[in-house]
Amino acid sequence: MNPPYMTSTAAEPAASRAQRAAAWLVHLYTATGALAAFFGTTAVIDGRYRDSFLWMIAATAVDATDGLFARQARVTVVLPGFDGARLDDIVDYLTFVFLPILLLWHAGRLPAGWDWLVASVVLLSSAYGFGSADAKTNDHFFTGFPSYWNIVALYLYVAGWPAVVNGAVLLVLGALVFVRIGYVYPSRTPVLRTLTILLGVVWGALLLAVVLALPRQRTDLLVASLFYPAYYTALSLALQGRRSRPAKLRA
Repeated sequence: MNPPYMTSTAAEPAASRAQRAAAWLVHLYTATGALAAFFGTTAVIDGRYRDSFLWMIAATAVDATDGLFARQARVTVVLPGFDGARLDDIVDYLTFVFLPILLLWHAGRLPAGWDWLVASVVLLSSAYGFGSADAKTNDHFFTGFPSYWNIVALYLYVAGWPAVVNGAVLLVLGALVFVRIGYVYPSRTPVLRTLTILLGVVWGALLLAVVLALPRQRTDLLVASLFYPAYYTALSLALQGRRSRPAKLRA
């Protein structure tokens, strides 16, 4: 979920054809995430879960970089009639929410009898999260659990836990969408941003190795990769505590 599109605050000179073309290419780049969602879904239907996770990784790579391109191309200034943030949210919901929960359901990793309930909680809570006005704050945090269901799905799929445990984890995280605390926005939260990004690259490489090894379950690499969720959670909670203190106490 990474749509840091600029907002226009002042009159700008008319964009050139090259600027408009560059801005449209950025939007096209964002829209390729929808293709990842489609081909990832067909992979799930065919039982090719490894391929589906690879499509999720591709979509995550697009999401992690399209905001940078959007700022460089000044897309909201050059193309004020097109809402790139809305496009980004549509694509993110498909690739970060719908596709991973479909995979867990199709793979039989949700508890029998109440798999429909777990899937519904994930889909509906994330719909609330994406629709909330405070989903992304002015000081660059996500509010509530930021719908990282693609990552959660990979951990649950490879870990091989009982379906009832998977269901419990998903229900807890679904509830955390409504707990309005701030989570680090990796590419934009200024505190320790460089460290966060560098650790994220290492973590991403570990998860890619986990996916490429499928159907072999590399739980050793999966466990090693837990350093980043632990770091991310600790940093988010520490910064949330600092944000929650009155201004006089923070000074």
